[in-house]
Amino acid sequence: MNTVRTLACAVLLACAGPGTLWANAPAGAGTAPATAGNANAAVPASSAQAAAVGVQPLADVAVHPLRSASAQVVPRNEARIAAEVGGVLLRWEADVGTAVRAGQVLARLDDTDLALAAERARAALQAAQARLALAEAQTRRARELQAQGFFSPEALAARETELALQRADVAQATAALRTAERQLAKAVVRAPFAGVVTQRLAQQGETVAAGTPLFVLAQTDGAELQAAVSPAEAQELRRARALRFETDAGEQRPARLLRVVPTVSGATRLQTVRLALQGEPVPAGSAGLLRWEAPDPHVPAALLVRRGAALGVFVAEGDGAALRARFVPLPLAQEGRPAAVTLSPTTRLVTRGQQALRDGQAIAVAP
Repeated sequence: MNTVRTLACAVLLACAGPGTLWANAPAGAGTAPATAGNANAAVPASSAQAAAVGVQPLADVAVHPLRSASAQVVPRNEARIAAEVGGVLLRWEADVGTAVRAGQVLARLDDTDLALAAERARAALQAAQARLALAEAQTRRARELQAQGFFSPEALAARETELALQRADVAQATAALRTAERQLAKAVVRAPFAGVVTQRLAQQGETVAAGTPLFVLAQTDGAELQAAVSPAEAQELRRARALRFETDAGEQRPARLLRVVPTVSGATRLQTVRLALQGEPVPAGSAGLLRWEAPDPHVPAALLVRRGAALGVFVAEGDGAALRARFVPLPLAQEGRPAAVTLSPTTRLVTRGQQALRDGQAIAVAP
């Protein structure tokens, strides 16, 4: 019997093979083997590896994109100089292209009739002054007689009234003479400001009426730069740095914002801005480009990543083993263009490896 049991055990060992283990089974026929695949030992889960990224402060990578807009130098004033009185245009004193000073004679009209009117006014004033002198003498004599009892109070009052009327006549005649002299002076057309004659609108020998345009005069002092920009660009210009005007000829002048027209053109949806030019004067009519640097820092387009429907950047938050990547969406960002940010200059931007990151993922700064 012992021999039979020994032979049975040998057969079982041969069939089970070398990988079979016997786990404290009691001796006997009903005992089952325990294999390595059935071990109940727990296997610990491996922790996720931190993504290696490059990190730089925003101040080190931020850019200020250069903006530009078409612009033109315009005179501060461009006036149509008209005749203030009627008459025959005798001669020109300035022609197209002539630079004139403020007060310089531009043209002369025939002033014969105006001179005669001034003479009549002067004669009328002299007559009124003579009547006034007579009235003053009569009034003085009436006062003396009234004091002696030879002149009634009513008669004295009449004399004084006559004196007051004569004084009013003199004042009226004086005003009429001044008016006539002023009209006479208007026969000489003068420049209201320093500028350049850009157009001559009447010919010598023509009879012109009051209000007829004779010249177009463009002011040379204080020329301004005018440009049309979008409302967003107008807001940028209020805080922009390094404004300058570059003419088509390649000349550059520093510029300073003067004012922004608050209304937006209905046709173009643009706003007009005016700027002062510094340095040597630029001729009115010169065209070119207004250039300026965007005032807000922008992140380069290469750092932008898309997560869902949003474009933005990844920033590093935390320290050491707790360092994590956080996605910051930039609502105004556009593909392929630098995007404005309002982050602190010390914000740590992920500048390498950001394309594969997830929001909240652990990161490690690679050297």
